[in-house]
Amino acid sequence: MKHFICLCAGLSLWVAVCGQSEQQAYLFSYFNGNGDGLHLAYSHDGLTWTAVKNDSVFLRPVIGKDKLMRDPSIAVDDQGVFHLVWTSGWWDQGIGYASSKDLLHWSEQKNIPVMADFEGTRNTWAPEVFYNGEDQTFYIFWSSTVPGMFPEVATSDSEKGLNHRQFYVTTKDFNTFSKTQVFFNPNFSVIDGAILKKDGRYYLFVKNENSNPPEKNIRVTSNTQAVGFPTTVSAPITGNYWAEGPTPLQVGEYVYVYFDKYRNRQYGAVRSRDMTYWEDVSDKVTFPKGIRHGTAFAVPESVLKRLIR
Repeated sequence: MKHFICLCAGLSLWVAVCGQSEQQAYLFSYFNGNGDGLHLAYSHDGLTWTAVKNDSVFLRPVIGKDKLMRDPSIAVDDQGVFHLVWTSGWWDQGIGYASSKDLLHWSEQKNIPVMADFEGTRNTWAPEVFYNGEDQTFYIFWSSTVPGMFPEVATSDSEKGLNHRQFYVTTKDFNTFSKTQVFFNPNFSVIDGAILKKDGRYYLFVKNENSNPPEKNIRVTSNTQAVGFPTTVSAPITGNYWAEGPTPLQVGEYVYVYFDKYRNRQYGAVRSRDMTYWEDVSDKVTFPKGIRHGTAFAVPESVLKRLIR
């Protein structure tokens, strides 16, 4: 396959701008432990994933109350610049951000105080960055609990009343941002969103986080634009296990959705040709040991070769 089919819309434009026509590879950003920093794995078939540089840390976090890097999400723009956002602490009101031209050398890390205007916000979890090449705009969305803002859902003792909804901002340069708004407000506690654009539609994958009774599964909804998703979602596309951190990736004729089977301490996947029927292929995928919630994205083969060197 000589041209890129990718998670982020900017990559195909990047290829056109650079005049490149080369084989593509796939990368997976992730963290280990409680949030040690940015790790990367690579694949050529979407099934076998291998840690880059013996599971090295490519960027260690230095911001946030807890100085963590959890849930690292990467999108690439038209010029081939990689933009990274992450969960910087368990109870922060902002998220971490840095950028890189090669995934090796990174800009200064900064905090984006996305929930500063929402008094009492308990957390800002699992930010995802999606680049829409049509309007050269980045959409950053995440989950937060703002007490009293939404109808309550029943929670277990361990969830301590957490009632998440998703919020978002847009930006073109990561210096100025739109006002924070509600992104997705279904009738359940929702975290871990990820967007895939395919055949003119935008697909949003989310985790139903309800804990009493527990759901802990991945659902999908779709729309003709990157905001305003219908809150009517599919039945679970994952199986009889707890799953979180979905990340979609187009590989040939399939769309794969990878996710963290966090209770089983392993990664799983489902795939689909038509975005309706989902085949569980967890027994067909392999990932580095200890991998946690991350993002899959496509890159030119030359980017992977530089990382490996």
